[in-house]
Amino acid sequence: MKKNNRQFNIVLSGVGGQGLITLGNIIAEAGFLGGNEVKMSELHGLSQRGGSVAVQVRLGKGVFSPLIPQGEADLILAMERNEALKSGHFSSKKKTIFLINDFEIYSPSFGNQKLPGLGKIISEIKPFAKKVHSIKASDIVQERLGLGILAGVFMLSGAVHKGLIPISPANVLKAIKNNVPRGLELNEKAFFLAKDNFKT
Repeated sequence: MKKNNRQFNIVLSGVGGQGLITLGNIIAEAGFLGGNEVKMSELHGLSQRGGSVAVQVRLGKGVFSPLIPQGEADLILAMERNEALKSGHFSSKKKTIFLINDFEIYSPSFGNQKLPGLGKIISEIKPFAKKVHSIKASDIVQERLGLGILAGVFMLSGAVHKGLIPISPANVLKAIKNNVPRGLELNEKAFFLAKDNFKT
């Protein structure tokens, strides 16, 4: 945990069907196993139809509220690139790292204007973030493991192994075992795949 910051705040954003609530539960349990106080909140609308899902996880000491204040996110992990823009009000130029899965669930048009590509999204985010990283997590797990939903565990594992989240890989692996007993073998493969294939 950061010496000058008693809490570490994580925003997970994406759409229904990407396993964001499960991912939040994994982070929360791993944080608890590491001796942290943990609070988590979730907001989802028509998530089963591809609607936006946002999960907030707070780790540390003296965590009294599950809600992250504006400009106080340490990490924003966006599982769908268009959803990254919706989390901008949590970001701070001083400390926020964006980690974006370069993946688009859908690309509706507004007249003749399509949603922005990754380059445009990053350029919009950069003025409000300390760092912005993108990775084709969904493509990697689909190609290597045959299941795109494993991108969440892949992204989390990569972030933890890169030191972007102050929880141990061992505790994340324990939390994965407790939260995804079905399909555990594939989730473990996604976890270990990220060690050598997560390039930021």
